[in-house]
Amino acid sequence: MTRQPRAVFLDRDGVLNRAIVREGKPYPPASLAELEIVEGAAEDLARLKQLGFLLLVVTNQPDVARGTQTRETVDSLHRVLQGALPIDEFLVCDHDDADACACRKPRPGLLFQANDRMGVDLHRSFLIGDRWRDIDAGRAAGVRPVLIDFGYRERGPSLPPDARVASLPEAIDWIVRQVAEEEDDASDPRR
Repeated sequence: MTRQPRAVFLDRDGVLNRAIVREGKPYPPASLAELEIVEGAAEDLARLKQLGFLLLVVTNQPDVARGTQTRETVDSLHRVLQGALPIDEFLVCDHDDADACACRKPRPGLLFQANDRMGVDLHRSFLIGDRWRDIDAGRAAGVRPVLIDFGYRERGPSLPPDARVASLPEAIDWIVRQVAEEEDDASDPRR
């Protein structure tokens, strides 16, 4: 019997690339010139690929709906990220809150789309995000959320994350430890 694939869902801005922080709030890069991939991200993500995880970006890009960003620019940013990082797929919500869509985080629609298309085992999967919307979406989908806490000036998640860390490498270290513990538990004949 083949097991369903596990995934690590990744927010984009603030996780894979530096968010542009103004007055304590994070914003996406407006152009390729502003895109700065987090140092060491390719190597860090490769560790997750070696464990068999799908790496799926789930990102809100409401500036498209607001008319301050084009979908073409978003797509070009994703091509650069995909060329530099071992990402399997990008799932994008380009709606604003007023659109009341199912895919805009904190709703779990993007994660459910991945489940529908790729058969992801959500309960064995993780999400790494830097905002309350990410953590709430992860909780709603039944994955284990990890918060990279940059201390933004915004509300916190409705429920606490499974882990709170300061960087992408720390988030990945935590996930790797969880997987190792689960494998140890599974191989222990006393359990």
